[in-house]
Amino acid sequence: MNTEIERKFLVEKLPDLSSAERAVVRQGYLTAPDDSTELRLRQKNDKFFLTLKGSGALVRVEREAEISAEQFQTFWPETDGRRVEKERYTGKLPDGRVFELDVFLGDLAPLQLVEVEFQTEGEAIGYIPPDWFGIDVTADKRYKNKTMAINGLPA
Repeated sequence: MNTEIERKFLVEKLPDLSSAERAVVRQGYLTAPDDSTELRLRQKNDKFFLTLKGSGALVRVEREAEISAEQFQTFWPETDGRRVEKERYTGKLPDGRVFELDVFLGDLAPLQLVEVEFQTEGEAIGYIPPDWFGIDVTADKRYKNKTMAINGLPA
């Protein structure tokens, strides 16, 4: 089973992103707001994906397949009212781990979140983040992209 083990944090202050890879991302959700499983369409630069994510916070099922631009466009209208736009910066932390920093655009600006993935739950639980990371929002459902796509910025 494909699982994702990750922690998510608010960003206290932006780090130097000069060596990070930048992508423009738009994603929309096909599933209803109260569905425990997410079915998401994502465009990341010129690539397109269909992703299923299970329920959970720290650990959850994730399955993803690359799809064609035509397939993406077929289903994209069904995500109206449940979309997120952001710039994603992917880089390396001093400990060698990869971070994904999202700078949200549109109605979700100026929100900034950073995620780090782990091999085990123990690694994730014991992780000490760098000083530019802010509050841990891994378990706060208000900061899930699907929730924000529907409800806007967390109050």
